[in-house]
Amino acid sequence: MPESAFDHAHHKYLALQEHLKTLKTVLVAFSGGVDSTFLVRAVQEAGVVHLAVTARSPTMPARDLADVLNLVRQWKIQHRLIDSDEINDPNFARNAPDRCFHCKSDLFGRLTELARKEGYAHVLDGSTTDDLNDYRPGMQAKKRFGVSSPLLEAGLTKAEIRLLSKEKGLATWDKPASPCLSSRIVYGEPIRVESLRMVEQAETGLRALGFTTLRVRKQGETARIELPEAEMVRLLEAGLRQQVSRIVRASGFQFVTLDLEGFQSGKLNRSLSGGTGGTALPPDTTDSIDPRPDHPHLE
Repeated sequence: MPESAFDHAHHKYLALQEHLKTLKTVLVAFSGGVDSTFLVRAVQEAGVVHLAVTARSPTMPARDLADVLNLVRQWKIQHRLIDSDEINDPNFARNAPDRCFHCKSDLFGRLTELARKEGYAHVLDGSTTDDLNDYRPGMQAKKRFGVSSPLLEAGLTKAEIRLLSKEKGLATWDKPASPCLSSRIVYGEPIRVESLRMVEQAETGLRALGFTTLRVRKQGETARIELPEAEMVRLLEAGLRQQVSRIVRASGFQFVTLDLEGFQSGKLNRSLSGGTGGTALPPDTTDSIDPRPDHPHLE
């Protein structure tokens, strides 16, 4: 009898548990998203001494921080809030295609220093095999600071993590992806706190109207709204369209547009045309992380 998708994912989870138990003490980068929440639960179930750490920043949507704090209370997670400072790094703020490298370098530098000071042997993040399929300059920062990705190393996909999260009763199993607010601003346009607030206010207003999966991309004075196709039709209803326009303009935008291609995560990377442009990334000394169960990190 063929193995079901759940059984296949569950076998990977058992291997993940065995690996985590060998780590003894870990510090987990915890954003409150699907993957990092699942990793924290896996660490708890493995009985590993741990500290979950969330970096507070203007690039983090307020609702995501609220989700983190809610989970901390519910699960009694050993947790720490720290402040990151990538917004004041000129290499980040100029918003070249290597932006995420500088953001993650700030984050992982702080996490590894905290782990060293407080005696945690490993720093973990929630990367999955899906993160190997897109332009992810932050992955190089992770390697530079020696941060491990046990979900990726166990070969777990995003779909499998959602499946296992649902089976475990985690409320995040169907949570939409929520990348940082800087990902809404087109490459080359400087990242400023006021720009991040414009985007967040506009997206919050649209969610209040019942739109769930969306992005408000900032291109100068123009807001470009991305929605799934089914919700695009709803937005174009006369009364609602006018309401959306008022909300977005009240956020500080002069012009409001609807992207006719619809919602697509990571769409801004299309402008890279296969190259990084802007500032070159540091040399990558690792071709890729092998997600097979016999990867050395799982020994």
